[in-house]
Amino acid sequence: MNEHTNNSYEDTEHNKLIDERRAKLEKNRAAGFNYPNNLIPSNKNIELIVQYNTLSKEKLQEANIKVHIAGRIMLKRIMGAASFASLQDSTARIQLYLDKKKIGNDVYQEFKQFDIGDIVYVEGIMFKTNKDELSVHVSSIKIISKAIRPMPDKFHGIANQNIKYRQRYLDLIISEDTRQTFKTRSDVINYIRQHMHESSFMEVETPMLHVIPGGAAAKPFVTHHNSLNMDMYLRIAPELYLKRLIIGGFERVFELNRNFRNEGVSPRHNPEFTMMEFYAAYTDYNWLMDFTEDLIKKTVLLIHKDSKIEYQDKQLDFSKEFEKISICQAICKYNPQYNYNSLNNKEFLYSEIIKLNNKINIENLQTISLGYLQLYLFEETTESKIWEPTYIIDYPTETSPLAKQSNSRPQIAERFELFIAGREIANGFSELNDPEEQLQRFLDQVNKKNINIEEESLFLDLDYVKSLEYGMPPTGGCGIGIDRLLMLLTNKNNIRDVILFPHMRPE
Repeated sequence: MNEHTNNSYEDTEHNKLIDERRAKLEKNRAAGFNYPNNLIPSNKNIELIVQYNTLSKEKLQEANIKVHIAGRIMLKRIMGAASFASLQDSTARIQLYLDKKKIGNDVYQEFKQFDIGDIVYVEGIMFKTNKDELSVHVSSIKIISKAIRPMPDKFHGIANQNIKYRQRYLDLIISEDTRQTFKTRSDVINYIRQHMHESSFMEVETPMLHVIPGGAAAKPFVTHHNSLNMDMYLRIAPELYLKRLIIGGFERVFELNRNFRNEGVSPRHNPEFTMMEFYAAYTDYNWLMDFTEDLIKKTVLLIHKDSKIEYQDKQLDFSKEFEKISICQAICKYNPQYNYNSLNNKEFLYSEIIKLNNKINIENLQTISLGYLQLYLFEETTESKIWEPTYIIDYPTETSPLAKQSNSRPQIAERFELFIAGREIANGFSELNDPEEQLQRFLDQVNKKNINIEEESLFLDLDYVKSLEYGMPPTGGCGIGIDRLLMLLTNKNNIRDVILFPHMRPE
């Protein structure tokens, strides 16, 4: 049987099962079933397990504990006059025991027609089987929602990643690992909010629709506002609005929300992603590195109860102080073929970059500074090799148009990026608060865009420059990629595994 024939056979069998389930639903409707919403459980499975699993069979029998639960049937075994089923709610699975004598022949026959995936309401008594398994001795069971489509094979789950991402609801039904991943996501976000509030930060909301995309060098999504008859952009970053709030007098602010970038999709990139950006007046990038390190270490401990975790079969150690090294130091550390002399030779860098990407236009490269070339080489040869938590510092000023220059070395910006397991997790810097210099940086970026040196560069935001003219205190600002942080904490290697509904091509 070839693959096409086999798929056709599977489709036919699948459709046959759906037809059978629809017929059962119509029969139930004829008997008065109408998707009831007045059968409300008073117990959760995990509560019952925690409270009663340690009791002996005899103690449970004496207690005569009545329960009302609801959930999805995930397993069913018909055994003559008695049967078993597994009921899954949002917290756990618990076993059901159905005795024809106790529930009556009519209800028992109805139960035999239930399908895997049906959502039911159950009343019964807690007990333990002869194998000492905590169970519910059912006295009443009713369907409250019919599953028309069959569940995936219980032994193999969803093997097709494409289906897992497109039909996340199905993945959540089947996979305990997936459910735990997104419970962890919720826990992490809640903890980050708590930590920020306890550190005197105020949570704010800034616009998602921007007249001018700003705060990062990225390609925006464009939309059109009909009433105003103008193009607008989904935000690529909230940075410039958050800094306006610092100017307005809120000295510590943060926002935990979505950014949108009209760029490639990869295991590390999704067009819509979650960031936590925060800004603190009267701080600098050194303070930011300490604060960010503390937050991440505490988050790791919250989830793993240990500072050493396993990620992709390798260990990550969050107990140590995060390393701080420059771009050139990192290139030399992870690529012994390079040295400081070669990294300061533009001709050598040209040749190396051409080897890495022969589509680079050499004429454009001639106009780019040494700092840009070093950064490009770092991104191509070094980023993916940085495993332990490491701050890369001393970024070239010309690659950091919103960051303040070092007072002692003007060619270097007070900026860092945090890398863990080969991925950028956070980006922060001492904020540039000189309005005249900021205007010139914006104009330089626009000029680079116009001569096609950079496809991605900042737009000119004159209102932001105007806001700086009212005075912004010395400020440190940082953005943390929540999705990438979750990848580390849940041992996932694809960003789609930690986003409930990742973007996919239409089927």
